[in-house]
Amino acid sequence: MKEFTIAKNDAGQRLDRWLGKAVPLLPAPLAQKYIRLKRVKVNGKGSQRDYRLNVGDLLQLYINDEFFDAPAEDNAFLSVFQPQLDIVYEDDQLIVCNKRPGLLCHPDEHEYVSTLITHIQAYLYQKKEWSPRWENAFAPALCNRIDRNTGGLVIAAKTAEALRIMNDKIKDREISKYYLAAVVGKMAPPEGELKGFLLKDEKKKQVSVYKSPIPGGKSARTRYKTLQVKNGLSLVECELLTGRTHQIRAQFAAAGHPLAGDGKYGRRSDNEKLDRKGQALWSYKLVFDFPTDAGALEYLKGKVLEVPPKSIGFVQEYFNG
Repeated sequence: MKEFTIAKNDAGQRLDRWLGKAVPLLPAPLAQKYIRLKRVKVNGKGSQRDYRLNVGDLLQLYINDEFFDAPAEDNAFLSVFQPQLDIVYEDDQLIVCNKRPGLLCHPDEHEYVSTLITHIQAYLYQKKEWSPRWENAFAPALCNRIDRNTGGLVIAAKTAEALRIMNDKIKDREISKYYLAAVVGKMAPPEGELKGFLLKDEKKKQVSVYKSPIPGGKSARTRYKTLQVKNGLSLVECELLTGRTHQIRAQFAAAGHPLAGDGKYGRRSDNEKLDRKGQALWSYKLVFDFPTDAGALEYLKGKVLEVPPKSIGFVQEYFNG
């Protein structure tokens, strides 16, 4: 419990407006709830949210200490009142979410509240499964990430052990990752493998594809299979054999078949015709192959997690689900 005495500069404000300034991380809906529940007392009694504060009023706030901290990246989860998550799988060690396009995986220089990891941490905090006050070193973390405008499956670890194991399995290519993409034109052959070397331009945040090795370039391999062709677009299943930045987007564009809606690697004329913004790409399936021991996560061996293709927006729009 914290106490505040209202001085001249704070007098005249509504109680709920003052509370928003005094407790910067407390979401407005939760502040209103706490006022209703009388966890915010004025002169020892409950009050209304529109009460006008007077000089000398004594406020008692029965609110967790962490809400009083200054907003920062590592406590942004406290600002999330209702976590928005599409949970595909969850157990004591992991949570796997189906991320919507447009949502960042991690905070950047412009946004640190509306991100996938922030919503996951808020969800676990509100379930009382995790709190930064309990753990000095570990916070729930993402094991993989996908581009902002790509939808699909992202794995988050609830424990340090799960994070370590999952990071090793991803690095060692012991988890198979499959994507669905809508690409312009018809792939020839309809099934095969795209190979090349990717070189990233850090300033442009874009990669270029080369047929031969190049200094600084990284090898990239994507196995693909055409599932359907309709109205000048192909629905393609892609298996990542390597995991490079923008791999699928860059390789298909280099092959002459950019992803529908891809503003970075696609053709403006195609995107304008389709009236689409954001690449038609979805991480829709994970297979936990685990050819080597997975320790505390061995129970996941052979497990397959999949987002039904008919539930993916661009599949419904371009290929009738």
